[in-house]
Amino acid sequence: ELNRVAGVDRVCNFVKVGVFIYGLQPYVELVDDSLSGDFMKMPFPDNSFDAVFAIEATCHAPDPVGCYKEIYRVLKPGQCFAAYEWCMTDSYDPSNQTHQKIKAEIEIGNGLPDIRLTTKCLEAVKEAGFEVVWEKDLAKESPVPWYQPLDSHRLSFSNFRTTYIGRFFTRKLVIVLEYVGLAPKGSQRVQAFLEQAADGLVEGAR
Repeated sequence: ELNRVAGVDRVCNFVKVGVFIYGLQPYVELVDDSLSGDFMKMPFPDNSFDAVFAIEATCHAPDPVGCYKEIYRVLKPGQCFAAYEWCMTDSYDPSNQTHQKIKAEIEIGNGLPDIRLTTKCLEAVKEAGFEVVWEKDLAKESPVPWYQPLDSHRLSFSNFRTTYIGRFFTRKLVIVLEYVGLAPKGSQRVQAFLEQAADGLVEGAR
């Protein structure tokens, strides 16, 4: 809803994601359904908002520095931007073919132009003008592996659809739904690369 009110619910053509923005009240009356924008070029003047946060959003930007600069532009001086981002750790070896395959599966399944190293993301934020006051890899101290719900080899009744058996039945259902016209053409293909992405995330995390 915040995205709709701010006019950034219709984002760039690359992928449909959003950046949530606080401090909207001065603009609520100015925004209508005809206003559209994206986080690479937001339809707001400089120094407009009290805070900005993005959750798994700015990683979809084709140019991270440009995206962060745009966020910096609309923020009031001295205010904060917080982001929860997809990043590659330093364990990634670009010359390792297995690592390359895992990275590609994640990017295709999640609509990412390129999963950047954490260090590259931090450099981009700083280049945009921000001062980094806190950063942390939340996966390191997670009491439960974050990828566990995606692991098809783990038997789970609460998350049955992601298990190997659950995927099998879902796959067959999608085939039937697409055949009878209740699911759009290409649904099987989409499901296939989403499963690949899930497998890539599990392998990459391990």
